[in-house]
Amino acid sequence: MTSGWRALRRRVLTPSTSQANLSVRGFHVKSAAARELLETVGETFLAGYAYAAEARVPQDAEERLESVPWQFRGFAYEGAGMGFAIRDGLPFGGRHVSRFLEGRAKDHIYMVYVGMGWAMARLPRMRWAKASAAAADPLLRWLVLDGYGFHQAYFHTEQYVHRQYQEPNFPWPADGPASYASRVIDQGIGRAIWFVAGADPERAADLIEAFDTSRRADLYSGAGLATTYAGAADQQELGTFMRRAGNHLPQVAQGAVFAATARFQTGLVTEHTTLATQLLCGITPAQAADLADKSRTEPLDGSGVPPYELWRQRISSGLDELRRAIP
Repeated sequence: MTSGWRALRRRVLTPSTSQANLSVRGFHVKSAAARELLETVGETFLAGYAYAAEARVPQDAEERLESVPWQFRGFAYEGAGMGFAIRDGLPFGGRHVSRFLEGRAKDHIYMVYVGMGWAMARLPRMRWAKASAAAADPLLRWLVLDGYGFHQAYFHTEQYVHRQYQEPNFPWPADGPASYASRVIDQGIGRAIWFVAGADPERAADLIEAFDTSRRADLYSGAGLATTYAGAADQQELGTFMRRAGNHLPQVAQGAVFAATARFQTGLVTEHTTLATQLLCGITPAQAADLADKSRTEPLDGSGVPPYELWRQRISSGLDELRRAIP
């Protein structure tokens, strides 16, 4: 395929960067600095998506992704994960995500899996199997649903956030359980709520508290992840979010561990990530990554609980043990 055709494919497949503007989305603006950061996150995601849409082969996108400013690079890999998954899901799509994960993207596997969820939200369900074929890890595959939930809350905010819509009997993954799929989608919705609220902790908590009580733990977990990975909150605001989370602070901390791990494993830890991990979890990003690694579960343990949920539970238990060990 010529470069001209690849450029055309990029223009056809890639959404306008205006879609990342908080004003276009109707999201809250806390401050000019928070708006700039959150919009840069969205624009960087779309840049990564565009690199994937235009690439002849996945490795062609790597150098461009590696040129993205380091603090935003994970979002670019997430966008590229979506772009390659979209291409896989189209007729005669191929195995772009699998090949992408054979290169530098393997270090960004969390973000790539989340990007696959964005692609599923844009493709007909009959194409989901192709788009998600690379989500072969039985533990991490649930991150695809986190990405799906984020997309729906980000682009269909009225329905998924303000009217608290919950999709019944979600059909992916095929072996279920559908009830747990809804929970992971809620984690993605919670992550998006941090953006919808413009990184305002009071507004984010207000939006979460409007949901049924049975859904709030997962929503707070997702918000904790976004708070730690994306940022745009100072120490006082993080304290406010902790206070508002109340009994759900363990879930916020678990989400923060995921965020710190994703940044630590790729060498992209920011000053904010270190601050948020310390405040929300009481540990460093390196300790969070170590805890996440030690808490990983085998695919089957006989309990019937999805390994992803066991992983989350073990992280929470591990945090409790670490706190008790502090003199």
